[in-house]
Amino acid sequence: MDATDLARALRTRAVSAVEVMEAHLAQIKRINPKVNAICTLVDEERLLQQARAADARLRRSPAAVGPLHGFPHAVKDLVPTAGIRTTYGSRIYKDNVPADDALIVERIKAAGAIIIGKTNTPEFGAGSQTFNAVFGATRNPYDLTKTCGGSTGGGAVAVACGMTPLADGSDHGGSLRNPPSFCNVVGFRPSFGRVPAWPKSQPWTSMSVDGPVGRSVRDVALLLSVIAGPDPRSPVAIDEPGRVFRGSLARDFTGTGVAWSRNLGRYPVEPVVTDVCDKARHVFSDIGCLVEDGEPDFSDADETFQVLRAWSFAQERGEDLRRHPDLMKDTVIWNIEQGLKLSGVDVSRAEAKRAALVQRVRAFLERYEFLLLPVSQVAPFPVEVEWVKEINGVKMSTYIDWMGTCYAISLTGLPAISVPCGFTPAGLPIGLQIVGRHHRDLDVLRLAHAFEQATQFARHRPQVAAS
Repeated sequence: MDATDLARALRTRAVSAVEVMEAHLAQIKRINPKVNAICTLVDEERLLQQARAADARLRRSPAAVGPLHGFPHAVKDLVPTAGIRTTYGSRIYKDNVPADDALIVERIKAAGAIIIGKTNTPEFGAGSQTFNAVFGATRNPYDLTKTCGGSTGGGAVAVACGMTPLADGSDHGGSLRNPPSFCNVVGFRPSFGRVPAWPKSQPWTSMSVDGPVGRSVRDVALLLSVIAGPDPRSPVAIDEPGRVFRGSLARDFTGTGVAWSRNLGRYPVEPVVTDVCDKARHVFSDIGCLVEDGEPDFSDADETFQVLRAWSFAQERGEDLRRHPDLMKDTVIWNIEQGLKLSGVDVSRAEAKRAALVQRVRAFLERYEFLLLPVSQVAPFPVEVEWVKEINGVKMSTYIDWMGTCYAISLTGLPAISVPCGFTPAGLPIGLQIVGRHHRDLDVLRLAHAFEQATQFARHRPQVAAS
């Protein structure tokens, strides 16, 4: 069942929370050894006790239960969970058990979900390939020899395989978009401040955001309605309640201006990705959009992103490097060291270039309501490859470079979604990225929903989940 249908079945007692928990635990037991998406699992009897308690609450007070009542939910292993191991994919924290929940976990619990464990992520979320020295690699459910992407790889795979109805994730340079693209599910990077983050050492930085993953756009909207909304612990939270995302996703797109970009005018993209996306272009015209080729000027995006990312890594993980250099992977060490070399002038110059970029994109989106482009520059690649070194003969200098079509959008702070767009001749999923205007998250969800309904690519499920 899609999460939206499952929520209705639970509320009407067509199924019980115990039945739902047992079904998901059985799916985890059967499939997780093949894909390694859930890296920590709470004791089964403890989970069933919580499910029985959820059923009892529904019988006592049916009007009082939350929108995720009885849902099994596994939290990304970058997010603190009280009493449940949180490793950040790092050997430094392999035995870390937080005392408190992060804000997003508080909200998911308050909505009635039962936290069953954690989903796998690369070390400290670094890189769009989910592997680490604590739990190993998470595999793509459409081809177990391929990567699922990252860093919300475990969450995307868990959802694709029916091991959880929904997943939370985070996105700095593409982590809520790349794994859903690789796994044929939907991932949404909300506007900065839409989902408030706490605890957070850099609350004013607008690069990293939390958001939802689901098997459909309406499922993503359901989870977003739970985790969005203001909180006094976040100084940048958007002052709009999450319930705005529980309404209809229907909209008439007749005459809506849409810009179509194959590569943002600057990044190499594998021909197979371009081919799949190009075949879907007509769908937007079919639903009434006015589609034209074009993209904003993203000059300076690469340097700006690299500087601000390195600065962030140095601030957040510099002490870990100082104390445990032998327990970190080389790409994390490199990113921290790049940040430690920066001066205040370097960072302020990058912020100024980012501000100019944001204004260029804003001006562009006064003409077009949406920007459409590929999520990732490559199709899913072998799981043994840590990062893409070359695309179309163009060398990638760092482990970040191959994700330009995602991280350039991160710089804007705009809402962006990855929605299933089709498959390569080898049967590997490809996602299309829809970017909207400032704080127009609901409009992005509505266009993605219209595309999803017209194509039905999101209805496909990986064979491993049914075998």
